[in-house]
Amino acid sequence: MRAHVAEFLGTFVLVFAGCGAIAVASRYSGINHIGVALAFGLAVAVMIYALGHISGAHLNPAVSVGFALGRHFPWRLVASYSTAQILGPDADLGVTTPSGTDFQSVAWEAVLTFVLMLVVTAVATDTRAVGEAAALAIGGAVCLGALVGGPVSGASMNPARSIGPALVSGDLTSLWVYIVGPIAGAAAAAAVYRYLRGAQPEQVSS
Repeated sequence: MRAHVAEFLGTFVLVFAGCGAIAVASRYSGINHIGVALAFGLAVAVMIYALGHISGAHLNPAVSVGFALGRHFPWRLVASYSTAQILGPDADLGVTTPSGTDFQSVAWEAVLTFVLMLVVTAVATDTRAVGEAAALAIGGAVCLGALVGGPVSGASMNPARSIGPALVSGDLTSLWVYIVGPIAGAAAAAAVYRYLRGAQPEQVSS
């Protein structure tokens, strides 16, 4: 239960900070696109430092699925972790919508999440990586994705970040993009890193 509460709190802070920055940027000139990207990246980094030792700080259903596919997380906890993550951003704040077509955005979300999950898997599960810098590396990957893909797809890279606000606002038009894209990207990254790693990874429990 403590791990699930940590996932709820961590995802809440991620969306509160990142989407809060979007809301501020829309009304004031002090925060621009770069500031929004930094807000998301820093929120992920600080939550990993704060809660990673309790829940792993997935903060993202796509990451939980990717870890399970890579045998680093038990499948029996994926649904409950994802539920806690989705409930965290249960607010009408920062609904994610594509700037172009849905198909363009689903491709962008898949690629951005692939990069994010590749970094997450490397620094969080491989003892050869610099584990002490995991939070900075993952936060940096989120920030990079937001900088590059934000203007195109919104750079959600996280179904929880998009599902909560979409349900509360009632705007479900393109929600499938932010479920299919990130999960597909995370699944591909998990498979690719299993190949790159070589040795069979051991499953870690929560």
